[in-house]
Amino acid sequence: MCSVKSRGDNIDMEGLINGFINVALGADGGDREEQQHGRDDRSRSSWAEVVSQDQQDHPLPHHQHKEQYRPQYEEPQSQSSYKPQKVDEGEDGWQTVGRKPSRHPHKVQKDNWNSYKRPADEQEYSNEVEVGADVEPSEDELADLSRACEKLWALDLNRLVPGLHYEIDCGEGKKVYQKEDMAQGSLFTWVSDDVFRKPTFARFLSLLDNYNPHQGCKEVVTSEERQEQASFIEEISRTAPIKYLHKYLASKQIVSGNYQDFKRMITSLWFDLYGRGGTSGSSSAFEHVFVGETKQCGEVSGFHNWLQFYLEEAKGRVDYQGYIFPRRRGETPDSEAQLLTIQFEWNGVLKSVSSTLVGVSPEFEIALYTLCFYVGREDNHIQLGPYGVNIKCYRLGDRIGSVFPIADS
Repeated sequence: MCSVKSRGDNIDMEGLINGFINVALGADGGDREEQQHGRDDRSRSSWAEVVSQDQQDHPLPHHQHKEQYRPQYEEPQSQSSYKPQKVDEGEDGWQTVGRKPSRHPHKVQKDNWNSYKRPADEQEYSNEVEVGADVEPSEDELADLSRACEKLWALDLNRLVPGLHYEIDCGEGKKVYQKEDMAQGSLFTWVSDDVFRKPTFARFLSLLDNYNPHQGCKEVVTSEERQEQASFIEEISRTAPIKYLHKYLASKQIVSGNYQDFKRMITSLWFDLYGRGGTSGSSSAFEHVFVGETKQCGEVSGFHNWLQFYLEEAKGRVDYQGYIFPRRRGETPDSEAQLLTIQFEWNGVLKSVSSTLVGVSPEFEIALYTLCFYVGREDNHIQLGPYGVNIKCYRLGDRIGSVFPIADS
């Protein structure tokens, strides 16, 4: 930064001009991100480097003990300073961005969250969805992953309607390497309270505070958290997308035809812990894809869920900085868009490029990503409603390393 000091009525204009020149010349020096977007976490490291870290056997010594990350869903407080502010002493060291005031009061309905921790025999679930033959995959769908994904899109009965259930403001666009904040306000203007009363949404939201997002910190899963996981899987298993997923995978003899066995498999795939960043038991598919993690080198990894983005933005932890220009001209996102490529900071840490489906239900994303993991490849070019999408799927052995949507070029 450069500063100007007053000396009476005289101003050192030459110093001021030189300062501006220095800032302009140093803006891109030494820290330029790759311009080609579409790879997860492309700014400073490749996925191969992430995988190589996962294969290390020795843990990081300064993360031997985990401190539970349990943020409170309070409304954010406006801060005039652009410098991220530290969380209260004794917390996990996260920083609150707090750059922009919310345009609308953000409140999260948590009336039923405590009940999700109760034993299985005390849980109350929604009625089974009645869709009949719609959950039976056709021969065409079994032969074509894209058609199967289109069917999942059609079966997402809980998908939200822009303008009716929520509103977003995409702000201005930018290239990946540009560091200017192109958004004057939050991405989400408002989300209807009714959204948080939807059973699958509410149970999904209750899971998001079960993790310590610092990569390399060993996770500790309590019995109550395991019950939350089980109740979430049970709730979504009553929906059309998950029923279709089971029928599809069973038809290909990838999973058992027994629905209880299938639910245990889905629970294991998404919630079983594995190593990432050199520490065993420090990550899971659910944490990485939906919650997000931060690397030791100061990067955001994962974090591809719109509900998590909304909650973190509501708390002032996320600073939305604009959308990434689409590869095709004339495809600028607007308030109706349900596939976004964006840039943001999470607790002061930059995510230079991130993509997410907006307004879709948790059961749809679980079904879509699970289907692509078992049936697809690393690149899965599909059609979701009006959107041409590449579902990028990275594997860590028999686990989901990362999976996320990219707008197809």
